[in-house]
Parts: sequence; C-alpha cells; structure tokens
Amino acid sequence: MNINKNLFKDLFIFEMANSHQGSVEHGIDIIKAMSRIARKYNINAAVKLQYRNLDTFIHPDYKGRDDIKHIPRFMSTKLNYEQFTQLVEVIHEEGLLAMSTPFDEDGVDWCMDQGIDIIKVASCSALDWPLLTKIAFTQKPIIISTGGKSLSDIDKLYNFFTHKGCEFAFLHCIAEYPAPMEHLQLDFIDRMNRRYPEITIGYSGHENPDDNIIPMLAIAKGAKILERHVGLPTETITLNSYSMNPEQAEKWVKAAIDAKMICEMKKEDNKYISQEEIDSLNSLMRGVYLKKAVKKGDPIMREDVFFAMPCNSKQMNSGDFTEGILASKDYDENEELHEKRKITDIGNVRNVVHDAKGMLYEAGIALGNDFEVELSHHYGMQHFRQIGAIIISIINREYCKKLLVILPGQKHPVHAHKVKEETFQLLYGDLNVNIEGKEVIMKPGDIQTILRGVKHSFTSIKGAIFEEVSTTHIKNDSYYDDPKVRSLDPIERKTILKRW
Repeated sequence: MNINKNLFKDLFIFEMANSHQGSVEHGIDIIKAMSRIARKYNINAAVKLQYRNLDTFIHPDYKGRDDIKHIPRFMSTKLNYEQFTQLVEVIHEEGLLAMSTPFDEDGVDWCMDQGIDIIKVASCSALDWPLLTKIAFTQKPIIISTGGKSLSDIDKLYNFFTHKGCEFAFLHCIAEYPAPMEHLQLDFIDRMNRRYPEITIGYSGHENPDDNIIPMLAIAKGAKILERHVGLPTETITLNSYSMNPEQAEKWVKAAIDAKMICEMKKEDNKYISQEEIDSLNSLMRGVYLKKAVKKGDPIMREDVFFAMPCNSKQMNSGDFTEGILASKDYDENEELHEKRKITDIGNVRNVVHDAKGMLYEAGIALGNDFEVELSHHYGMQHFRQIGAIIISIINREYCKKLLVILPGQKHPVHAHKVKEETFQLLYGDLNVNIEGKEVIMKPGDIQTILRGVKHSFTSIKGAIFEEVSTTHIKNDSYYDDPKVRSLDPIERKTILKRW
C-alpha cells in the first residue's frame, strides 16, 4: 500500500475530550471550533474519536455498575456506529483528517468502513497483541502512544509494525491525567529519535492546558506530532484539568508554530548564516596592520604585524593571517594588509579532517585509538573535495576492516581490485555505488559486495560513512580506469596520517 509519508509531518491532533459528552451535536461543535483554528494557521490537523462497541467491550456482569472505574463514563457517553459515521463526515467536510482510537476489534472494522485516515493505538492497548494484529492488517497509517511502556516494550512495537510493513509513528506520552511537570521526561523524545531514525516521533500531552512551554520544548526535542485533549465548555459542561478549550487550543497551536520557526534550520543540511549576522560579526573583528614598512615580495612574519579594530572591506582579518605570506605591494607602517588568504595543502588536509571527524561525531561512531587515516587524493589535495575519499584502516590481517568517509558531493573514481574482495555496509548518509555501469543507491544498513576484478566507483550527495570488510588489503591492488591516476606513484595520491 502506498502511504503518504507526509501525513504525519507537523501534525496536530485534537482529541475529543470525554467522548464529546456522548452528544453528536456537541461533537460537531468541537470539530468546527478546531477546524477554525486549523484554517487560521493552515496546519495539518486531525480530530480524533474513540471507538468501542460497548455491547461487547464490557463484560455482561459489569454493565450498569457504577463502582468500576470508567464504565459509568463509557456508558453515559455511548454513541452508535451511525452517529460516529456522522461525525467522521463532518470532520472530512471541515477539511481535517479523521482519526480514531479503536479499543476493540469492532472499532477497527468501524475505522475501515468509515474511511478513517489514521488509526491511533492508545497507551493502554499498546501491548494488546490481538488488537494490534488486526490494526496492522488494515495497512492504515498508525500512531502509537507509548505511555507507561518501557524501552523494551517500544522495541517490540517497533519490530512488530515494521515486520508487518506498516507506516507508523510513536508518541512519547506520560499517562497521568493531568501529568505533573516533573514526570514529563521530554529528553526521551531525543532518545526515540536516535533509536528509531526512520520513524516520526511526537508528543501527546496531558499537562496543564495553559502551559505552552511544554509543547515548545517538545518541538525543540524533535517532536513532529503534537496531541492534546480538547473540548468546548458550556453552561452545563465543564472541562477536566488536562483538556483545552478552543482559546487554549489556539494558543497551543501558535506556541508550537513559533517553536518550529525558532528551532528549524533554514537549510536542510547546513546552518544558515545571514548576511546581517556576518556584517555584525565583521564589525567586531580585528584587521591585520603593518608594524613597519614592508617591500613588495618580502615575506610578512608575525612580528611584522599587529591586530586591531576595525577590519575594513577587503582587509585581511586576524584569523586569516598566515606567517610567511608574500607582500604583493609596498606597505607603509600602520597600513592595512590587503592580501588573499594563503591556501596550503596542509590547510586543506586540516579542513577535510575536521569535516570528517564532525561527520563521525554526528553519526555516533567511535574509532578508538588504534587506526590509520589515508587521504586518497587522486587529482591533488586542491581537488580533494570533488574527487577522493578518507580511508580509516582499523584492522588488516587475513581479514580487513576499514571505514570510508565520503564528503558531500565527493566522488571516488572507477577502479578494481585483483586480489581483494570487499563488502560495503552503509552506516550513515547516502551512497551511490556504480558497479560495472549499474547504479546501486544505498541507504543506511544496506550491504553491497564487490567481487575481485569488478570495476566500481562511488559518490555521495550529502556525505556518507560506510564500513568496508574485505580480505587482506594489499598495497598497489587498486587499478584505476583513468591513465593519469594509474601513472601516479601511490605516494603522490595518498597522504597518511597516524594521528588526527
């Protein structure tokens, strides 16, 4: 089934508080109040119902009793299939997604019959395997609350729905009503995002409805879905302590939108730096000035200069100064230094090493202390970011293990090995491997074996780290298609670093 994966993105879920008092008319009023908020802020929003076939959900001996928690409330707010159908129709007419939490198998059937867009699994049902099996069989998008569930429980849910081929999301949830601030544990959103990187993670809140710091923090922690109980107070209806009225719900939505704006990066893969920020910092930087007169062609040493504000346009700043730079003209004492930054192979090596280490940090890959780093620069260090690779040798015995770091946009040229057979496993990023002219696009976890004598190359759009496991690595066992690379001595196209 082809499911729209954007369905979960920035989704706000308005859950009907207390089953909208068991009134279709009151439920419609709540739906329309929430749809006005959704239209005002142009948000991706759903209204969520709760389905139970109370004729079978409650044991016959317990019907009508008021001494068992929840049963009196369930019975007093009971709606039938046709009434729920009417509510679903209004939700769709208002341009919202229809969502429901089925607490039994009949409720799942109702979801399918009524065209519910998303099925929700309540925290209390998250280990109800007969119910989960039926929900998974629908192949509907699923959102699972994890209140009261251990990490081991959540792992079981992840594996169950992954094996069933479902599109699903998790909500961090504290199943206390209301939930005290000291129990919220929003750091767990971070952990879920790291543990399940392909799954959308959200937050279902039950805290004080006037507290909009919590949803902002949840967004900052990486929550992409937010859920709250909502209702509509009247002269005869009072909301409980964890449900929002329309005014509170609108403030909640606005706070979340503000948090997203505050947190989001302007560029997908890199930090955005505005010209205003650059100008502001440049106004505080120190420029390079000459302590004494210097003749054209003379090397400029550290003792020949001083650093001071301001740093004017086209003037070298203190951070760009390199000792030994040659003067391109005669300079007078106290004159601004106007030279271009000297770019050296050592500087290039240092820059790419820093980038590679940053990628390893972000990927959470620890190298230990016993490894060797090779910069493979087939066309010189000046072209390394376009053509090359960073090869980290970990073990080389009868078996060999390496890590390869490919910088964003970097390519490794076509080559083959006569002695070595190797297998790649992508650990981080994206990797496109060309094998004898056939493109293989790898995602994290994918494995690709390269047999002896097979020509291959690889590249990455956003950067990649992959593990290479092979037979023993033999020097001079890389045979390149390009005669220019073939003619180079390995020393000319490799820089070896023992420590970085």
